[in-house]
Amino acid sequence: MVDRSPVPLILSGGAGTRLWPLSRDAAPKPFMRLPDGGTLIGRTAARALALAGDGPFLTVTRSEHYFATRDAYAGLPASAHERAVFLLEPFGRNTAPAVALGALWVARAVGDDVPMLVLPADHLIHDIDAFAVAATRAAAHASAGRLVTFGIAPTRPETGYGYLECGAPLDDGDPRVVAVARFVEKPPREIAEACVASGRHLWNSGMFCFTPRTILAALAAHAPAVERAARAAFALLPSGERETRLDLDPTAFDAMPDVSIDYAVMEKAAGVVAVRGTFDWSDIGSWQAIDDLVAADAEGNRRQGTSIAVGTRDTTIHAEDRVVAAVGVRDLVIVDTPDATLVAHRDRLQDVRDVVAELKGLGNDAWRSHSTVARPWGAYTVVLDAPRFKIKRIEVSPGQAISLQRHRHRSEHWVVVQGRARVTRANEVFDLACNESTFVPAGTVHRLENPGDEPLVVVEVQYGDYLGEDDIERLDDRYGR
Repeated sequence: MVDRSPVPLILSGGAGTRLWPLSRDAAPKPFMRLPDGGTLIGRTAARALALAGDGPFLTVTRSEHYFATRDAYAGLPASAHERAVFLLEPFGRNTAPAVALGALWVARAVGDDVPMLVLPADHLIHDIDAFAVAATRAAAHASAGRLVTFGIAPTRPETGYGYLECGAPLDDGDPRVVAVARFVEKPPREIAEACVASGRHLWNSGMFCFTPRTILAALAAHAPAVERAARAAFALLPSGERETRLDLDPTAFDAMPDVSIDYAVMEKAAGVVAVRGTFDWSDIGSWQAIDDLVAADAEGNRRQGTSIAVGTRDTTIHAEDRVVAAVGVRDLVIVDTPDATLVAHRDRLQDVRDVVAELKGLGNDAWRSHSTVARPWGAYTVVLDAPRFKIKRIEVSPGQAISLQRHRHRSEHWVVVQGRARVTRANEVFDLACNESTFVPAGTVHRLENPGDEPLVVVEVQYGDYLGEDDIERLDDRYGR
């Protein structure tokens, strides 16, 4: 077998609905701040780069998450930013299309016989050395033309994970790599308990390793519609060596079937093998997984932020802007954010996703975004949203600017409360200091810039018959939106 450094392919998608209200569609769980600092996607990238040698690494994510991903990568070594490539989807389309497109890019940029290490962005692994050993072993088998997945020894009958049923070890006799006899979808509890008791099953981690040649051939055999649509969409991308941001055409991408790589290929292909992972692993898929990252007090409570627990046991409290008090309760998860609060019994944590579904049905935007929304130029916070008017706190980072834009349905009043603003309004350009204000009528072209070296904070009052974020016509935008 040839031992070659793999090309990391980081998949960053999905809304993490079981972690609502911290995880939202517009700011999903890969970008959540972990209790001990950092983000899942940032740690995934650091883990991948340790294995990639001097080669590139590719991230497939939605275009709206491009700037948040770059921010999450800010702590990586400077050389990593020169090697990072982003393949941007206009909307989510599951993992098979993402893997197919990533394989086409690796084949073109590096070679079709180089191993790809497919890593979801929302996994947490602490034992990096053990992971590196397993990944190196997987890359060697991938170089031999195999489809490789990673299996984790189960520690409990988890119903939120799929399982791999192990077959015989390979001919080389290495017990750490086995044939996969069968994939088991996320099972009900009784089947999960049987899987754990059998000793023949591993958790399906959702991490893979194969060469572009191998996976593209498998897609052509088992999911030809995915392979054809991926090639058609990929053919429309620019091919310059300096291209580091590749935006997929929405029409071409819309033809991609919505299917996972597990269902499209791995469950159907012959000869799939699993590397047994001896490292710790979690996909941080529920509040129970978050609990494992926070130390419990003497009563079994796990608390973050300012909280009070009186006569309370085995309860998780996550408090952000307010004091949260729990009295005489047990086995609850309480998560308080500025615009939404979750109270759930521990036995029903898998059902948190149903809250998101109901919010969608009600047309309530709390399923999608937080009250504070990050933008490449800074952030805004919705302070009050009422019929015909809305109040926002807008913060523009030093040297940054919102797009040159106009609104059809609303006017805007701006009051500077911190820093100095440079305002473009129709044909005027002027500066505003603290406690100064201006008015932008509906239909007027405008821009807000921060020419200073401290954050600019503006209170904005919108007024009009429609106040949605899609009432923005961008005429010029330095961020390419």
